[in-house]
Amino acid sequence: MKYIVVTGGVMSGLGKGITAASIGRILKNRGYIVTAVKIDPYLNIDAGTMNPAQHGEVFVLRDGAEVDLDLGNYERFMDIELTNDHNITTGKVYRTVIEKERRGDYLGETVQIIPHITDMIKCQIKAAAESWRGSEGAADACIVEVGGTVGDIESMPFLEAVRQMHGEAAPGDFVLIHVTLVPADTMGDLKTKPTQHSVKALRELGLYPDIIVGRSDLPIGSNTKRKISAFCDVPQQAVISATTVPDTYHVPMELEKEGLADVLTDLLQLEVRQPSNDWYRIVTREYTNRITVAIVTKYGIEDVYISIKEALKHAGRSLSTEVNIRWIDAEDCTNGVLSEVDGILIPGGFGSRGIEGKIEAIRCAREKKIPLLGLCLGFQLAVIEYARHRAAIPDATSEEMGEGTHVIMILPEQENETDLGGTMRLGDYPISIRAGTLAEKLYERGEITERHRHRYEVNPEYIPLLEEKGLIFSGRNGDRMEILEIPDHPFFFATQFHPEFRSRPTRPSPPFLGFVKACMAEKKTAER
Repeated sequence: MKYIVVTGGVMSGLGKGITAASIGRILKNRGYIVTAVKIDPYLNIDAGTMNPAQHGEVFVLRDGAEVDLDLGNYERFMDIELTNDHNITTGKVYRTVIEKERRGDYLGETVQIIPHITDMIKCQIKAAAESWRGSEGAADACIVEVGGTVGDIESMPFLEAVRQMHGEAAPGDFVLIHVTLVPADTMGDLKTKPTQHSVKALRELGLYPDIIVGRSDLPIGSNTKRKISAFCDVPQQAVISATTVPDTYHVPMELEKEGLADVLTDLLQLEVRQPSNDWYRIVTREYTNRITVAIVTKYGIEDVYISIKEALKHAGRSLSTEVNIRWIDAEDCTNGVLSEVDGILIPGGFGSRGIEGKIEAIRCAREKKIPLLGLCLGFQLAVIEYARHRAAIPDATSEEMGEGTHVIMILPEQENETDLGGTMRLGDYPISIRAGTLAEKLYERGEITERHRHRYEVNPEYIPLLEEKGLIFSGRNGDRMEILEIPDHPFFFATQFHPEFRSRPTRPSPPFLGFVKACMAEKKTAER
């Protein structure tokens, strides 16, 4: 197993996750099988209970793990599926060590950060890397991203574990890549001091970078690279310029141009292979059309909806159509604004704030024949809107929202649940699709698997009435409703699951693909 560890310095939000994912893509393009591990130094067990407005999207893996959004980038860039083992947090590590101590596994030893915590970190990294199996077999390499910034107190045990791994690894089996900021001053000159100080902090911990990736809005020229090389003891060819690009899927190409692949394969003693360009051809496809989609939000931060943004991009690019997103606050949603767009998307979320605005957006889409895609909460609100205005239940609502007729109810298994973390209906579930429906047309098969994250469902008491009034539930998991649609509408489609989590640049999600196609068709009709 080859280990490629990615650390970051100077500041957070530099793009370590995209850099790590891009490195995986570069290796995969050369025929190597790659997996990835994300280390998050926070004390939370997972990202499930975090406020998305602070932390960003909670990504859900196939086994139901609620994880950091960077694992979504890994899955999309490398076209792989990961599990709970591939997200290591301080909470997970300490909980495991404490449980072992309580059982007496340490035989009376004094349990300490070193060696017990660091040994557990190494054990979890290696277990995740070596046990993973993709469609092509076991991994040749594992990319390990250490979250946070070098110098953070909470990162120290993880960096010490990385130092130990480096010392234990055979030559050619370990590479350390350090991502730093290379800012420009008011004159446009690139400054190397932040990188120098960051590498100094790293070296004080006993870690010496093999490659430095400099993040900058401007290309890093040879003189600046020479300076970084001299001060940081890294060969000049191993100083890589990572310039800001308009599309993150272009980052692997930029790193290729900088020669990262050659440096990496040399350090890892890998066979030199010619890369496949298939993936690059897909992500650089030119746009010939443009549509505007309104996403009716309640959180106001785009990172909360990153998988939705990417799924729209995947679908649009496969159809040579640029999808322009118009973000609309659910509390300020008006029919006038919505009538100016080609499609409306209602994403997931929790709580009652902004719900009435979302319901009015759904009503606008239904009555004005605007293509609509509802996801999770959007699915539930589509049921509520239909119940209110087509099934004569004016006080229809969700049990989550308070008093009224609960056409949406809490899942029976959730009624007595007190813990919030990891207790929802999470991960992959099979779904049976009804023949002759839009769902069957989109998926082109009768059985599918999609990822879930919810606590509420359609109340079975009201399903016969809703169906009698024209609503079609075209996808089910047993007695649970998973997909709804309206037949006499250009595209009115909602899912209880999150199809965005399984969308890839090479394999767009069917609901998103159908939605973008419908938006294109309606725009052409309007133009005529």
